[in-house]
Amino acid sequence: MSYNAISKTIFLPDGREVTIETGKLAKQADGSVVVKMGNTMLLAAVVSNKEAREGVDFLPLSVDYQEKFASSGKIPGGFLRREARLSDYEVLVSRLVDRVLRPLFPSDYHAETQMTINLISADTEIMPDALAALAASAALAVSDIPFNGPISEVRVARVDGQLVINPSVSDIQRADIELMVGASIDSVVMVEGEMNEVSEAEMLEAIQFAHEAIKAQCQAQIELAEMVGKTEKRVYSHETHDDELRQKVYDATYEKAYAVAKRGSANKSERKEGFGAVLEEFVASLGEEHGYDMGLIKTYYHDVEKEAVRNMILSDRTRLDGRQLDEIRPIWSEVNYLPATHGSAVFTRGETQSLTTVTLGTKLDEQMIDSAMVSGTNKFLLHYNFPAFSTGEVRPNRGPGRREVGHGNLALRALKKVLPPEAENPYTIRIVSDILESNGSSSMATVCAGSLALMDAGVPVKAAVSGIAMGLITDEKTGKFAVLSDILGDEDHLGDMDFKVAGTNKGITACQMDIKVQGLSYEVLSQALQQANAGRLHILNEMSKTISSPNPDYKPHTPRSFNIVIDKEFIGAIIGPGGKVIQQIQKDTGATIIIEEKNEKGHVNIFASNQESMDQAVGKIKAIAAQPEIGEVYIGKVKSIQPYGAFVEFMPGKDGLLHISEIKHERLENMEGVLEIGEEVKVKLIDVDKKTGKFKLSRKAILPKPGAEQNQ
Repeated sequence: MSYNAISKTIFLPDGREVTIETGKLAKQADGSVVVKMGNTMLLAAVVSNKEAREGVDFLPLSVDYQEKFASSGKIPGGFLRREARLSDYEVLVSRLVDRVLRPLFPSDYHAETQMTINLISADTEIMPDALAALAASAALAVSDIPFNGPISEVRVARVDGQLVINPSVSDIQRADIELMVGASIDSVVMVEGEMNEVSEAEMLEAIQFAHEAIKAQCQAQIELAEMVGKTEKRVYSHETHDDELRQKVYDATYEKAYAVAKRGSANKSERKEGFGAVLEEFVASLGEEHGYDMGLIKTYYHDVEKEAVRNMILSDRTRLDGRQLDEIRPIWSEVNYLPATHGSAVFTRGETQSLTTVTLGTKLDEQMIDSAMVSGTNKFLLHYNFPAFSTGEVRPNRGPGRREVGHGNLALRALKKVLPPEAENPYTIRIVSDILESNGSSSMATVCAGSLALMDAGVPVKAAVSGIAMGLITDEKTGKFAVLSDILGDEDHLGDMDFKVAGTNKGITACQMDIKVQGLSYEVLSQALQQANAGRLHILNEMSKTISSPNPDYKPHTPRSFNIVIDKEFIGAIIGPGGKVIQQIQKDTGATIIIEEKNEKGHVNIFASNQESMDQAVGKIKAIAAQPEIGEVYIGKVKSIQPYGAFVEFMPGKDGLLHISEIKHERLENMEGVLEIGEEVKVKLIDVDKKTGKFKLSRKAILPKPGAEQNQ
């Protein structure tokens, strides 16, 4: 049996090919495609229910990206030896795809929709995450599911000064800009990435370059859908409306909602009560048996509230909390708040607060990574926690969700560019941000608090990093727009853009942008970036009042670290048979010792809780790895006695022969009663056999000759 597969080829700017194929795999899904680049292949399949569940007034969209271990010829670890829950990396890729798809579904489409994207073949030099959104959008394009696409997503990197689309893994490691950009033919929808302190203009240039490549990918999807012939989208009716009620709600509440918005209350609870009171007053005016659908009333009032706030900002150029458009909320911060931690900071901006800690561990604390594409370790971790009490809510604690994983990753990318090089940083660093209050931009508060805590811990970071969230309100009819600095949670919810930017005083280190409207111009984006730069510098200045540079030393209770580079032939001597020697050193000194072989050398990392322990461990390691020198005097221990002399261990793991003729100036007939096993004896290294490498020792060489004292 053969299948009539239909395919379309896309050419990247450098001539490499990406192929989209449909009609061969997963044909019972509403839409499915295979996207191929090199040996990397992704299967995307989408299914959407025909009807929405009762009471659902949103889009229940789930996106799951998973990398099958078989795609790279691996068997999963763990007891079951099979793929389990999504890894953090797979969650991050799923979020990237979700964020670029979700805004383009019709606002009144509420049927449960599931997008599944599987990596089924892996090329070690081609990153599959850059193809995931293309596969997802193409699956929707060949389906009958309503979708205002197509869209696509590419990775853009600047390698050796040149912008590259979907760079290789080796190119990414050399890039100073790395962005994932999602867009439709008309406008950019999503941006996320990290940079090495670049300017706003450089970042905008990379976004524009990526958008041009995306346009070609979108056009290819349109042509593929035409080739398939499945252009009719399904008819649906997921909402019931009452136009008379909608107008009634608007007429009765708009002016009052506008007045609440204009009060400029800095307290979130007061604003919530004010808007809630307007709704309650309206419902009360209808009477107890009004017969209207309360769900519709709340929906229509939400629309009124949103319109009132947006119009107030555009007309009055002031904010919900009374600030100017570019004004930053009051900031206070404190370091060394938790005396028992290795580093800590509290950062508060308005009603958003983060308590962040830094813990410095050893190489044994590194995170193990074992995925279809990557195996290795990670020595910089950042975990973001968002408890319910931070927003005054009650909900069960079921561990970190996708949002927490995403926010933590953004903060990690913002901070990792300022960490010292690995050669200068022996520690595994773990940052934990606990959000204690939240009203907008908690991930950027994590960046600020993390930067402060690293400096408090004494980590020699290159520069302080701050972050800010920008918002946007637009009016398509009038062309008016307002760029908002340091947005509130309500402004994020009611606005058209959430743009998070983090960086140092030199440039941007990370960004994340989600745009909810089509046709946003690059001029507006440019203004948002320039306004974000001013806000970021203001926040850095406020942070510097608390701590302006890393502490000169680590905290007294932080493990001390020392690195010794030795010739690799000494590695075995330090470890000893079955690890006996290194275990004994750790037991005697209380230090932790880790040995690695790199570049034909042995690297010994020693971690100790105090200087005495460190000095003892360093002394023992240096003694083992030291090179014996002819003419040097050593204190050794007799290991064995033979008729012709004694074997003395004069350095750890190094024995030499103390011949019977070299013990005394006087002649000895035999070894009986001269030395005992275990006895300490001072000896001099007099020669090393060039052929065998055996050591020759002498005791008489350091003893005065008989009669020398009388002669003197």
